[in-house]
Amino acid sequence: MPVPSRIIVNQQKDSLNMEYQGDVRFNLPAEYLRVSSPSAEVRGHGKGQEVLQIGKRNVTIQSIQKSGNYALQITFSDGHDSGIFTWEYLFELGSNHTANWAGYLERLHAAGESRDPDTQVVRLS
Repeated sequence: MPVPSRIIVNQQKDSLNMEYQGDVRFNLPAEYLRVSSPSAEVRGHGKGQEVLQIGKRNVTIQSIQKSGNYALQITFSDGHDSGIFTWEYLFELGSNHTANWAGYLERLHAAGESRDPDTQVVRLS
């Protein structure tokens, strides 16, 4: 399991920079982390119970805390704080960012929803 050697929240609090041994680095945007939260609120309690997160474009990281020796707990500006991001999950999010993000955007589009808060999408057909 890859354990980060350094974790930095950028000054704008809109991304988390993860650094690992061997010069591996990931920049994980706050919105991506928020919509990928491992919490039951996002993932549900089983397959097919996932809840599509909408309107999270402007979410920021309010704080991070280490959770034991295996994870981070992230508090987001929208008040969400129930997901425990394990080192393994954070590494997976970084390694698969492009594919995960594209999949999220496809699901958002298919649902007729928006990344922007307070935006209502009306389908005419």
